[in-house]
Amino acid sequence: MTTIGFIGSGNIGGQLARLAVREGHDVVMSNSRDPQTLAPLVAELGEHARAATPAEAASAGDIVVVSTPLTALPSLPVEQLAGRIVIDTNNYYPQRDGVIAELEDDSATSSELLQRLLPSSRVVKAFNHIMAQHLTEHSAPAGTPGRRALAISGDDAEAKRTVAALIDSFGFDVVDLGPLAESWRIQPGTPGYGQVDTADELRAHLAEARRRAA
Repeated sequence: MTTIGFIGSGNIGGQLARLAVREGHDVVMSNSRDPQTLAPLVAELGEHARAATPAEAASAGDIVVVSTPLTALPSLPVEQLAGRIVIDTNNYYPQRDGVIAELEDDSATSSELLQRLLPSSRVVKAFNHIMAQHLTEHSAPAGTPGRRALAISGDDAEAKRTVAALIDSFGFDVVDLGPLAESWRIQPGTPGYGQVDTADELRAHLAEARRRAA
C-alpha cells in the first residue's frame, strides 16, 4: 500500500484517486481552496481518503500527483515535495496559462520547468494525454487484447519504474518516452495526444511527432 498525495483534485486528480483507492492505496486530496471543499469527493472515495492542504498532501505522499494549471506551479510546496516522486499531469495551454517563451520556442518542456522548480524531487510526466473520464472507463487488466497505453517520461529511472508499475496496476500499458526533454512528443497538438492507442500504436504516433518550432 502506498499513500498518494494530490495537489489538484479536479477531473484528472479525482479520477486518479478513484483508481488509487480501488487498488488499496491511501489518498490525501488537496486543492487551492479550503480542504472542506473536498468533503463530497472524500466521502465518495471512502475510508482510504482524507482532505488536507497542499503542503500536507505533499508531506504525506510517497508519490505526489501535481494536477494544476501551470500558473499555479510557483505556489507548490517545494520543501515538502523534496525527495518525492512527483507525477506531472499538466499541459501547456497558452490561452489559459499565458504565453511562456521557453515553451513557445521549444527550448524546454513544461515538465522540465516543473523539475527546475522542484530540484530535489523526481518528476515523471504521465496521464497528460488521456481524457479524465477515460481513466476509469478504459482501465483493463494486464494482457487484455487492445489494452490502452499511456506514455511516461522522466530523468530518474527508478522513479519511472515506480510510476510505470502504478499505471499498470491502474489498468494501462506503459510506453517510456525517455527523459523529460522528450515529453513534448505527447503534448497537445501531437499525433498521439488524446488518441486511444495500444502500445504499438502509441509508439508510432510518438515517432511521428514534430516540434512546433521546427
